[in-house]
Amino acid sequence: MGNSEKKAAGWKEKVRHEFIEYWINVIYLTLVFASFTVHQRLVLAAYDITYTNYGFAVIEALVLGKVIMIGDALHLGRGFEAKPLIYPTLYKTIVFTIFVGIFKIIEHAIIVLWNGGAVTEVMVEFSEQWLLEVIANSLVVFVAFIPFFAVKEIGRVLGKEKVRRLFFRKRDDL
Repeated sequence: MGNSEKKAAGWKEKVRHEFIEYWINVIYLTLVFASFTVHQRLVLAAYDITYTNYGFAVIEALVLGKVIMIGDALHLGRGFEAKPLIYPTLYKTIVFTIFVGIFKIIEHAIIVLWNGGAVTEVMVEFSEQWLLEVIANSLVVFVAFIPFFAVKEIGRVLGKEKVRRLFFRKRDDL
């Protein structure tokens, strides 16, 4: 196999790996956000308010799945790898929660500016409305990221293939 063929095979494998990683992130986040959407629907139903915004969970998961991939490519949350797994897990959870919070603020600002709002309007809406929304969203993301990054850290230490076998194969196949 020539050098150019090895590069092409390596490139294809990297794209395949990134694609699979992205969809694992999206599926997990969709399940988390969908559960909160169902909860919100049930709470609002008690007050005779109809809420059927299930598409939000999928769209939010698609966007955040990519945000996580970008953060990972920027090496966010690296550190504490030699410490017990609780340290890198919580560190990555905190760093990525902040990263997602910053992304949400930028996203809201772009929407206001796109709809013809001024920069001052962005600041006013943030202080009056978005701040609490970003805090609530960040709390949900923080809690969702703990098991997410715990499994990723276990995979980093034990190897992704071993973790995959532990979750998806019979015990006697190990």
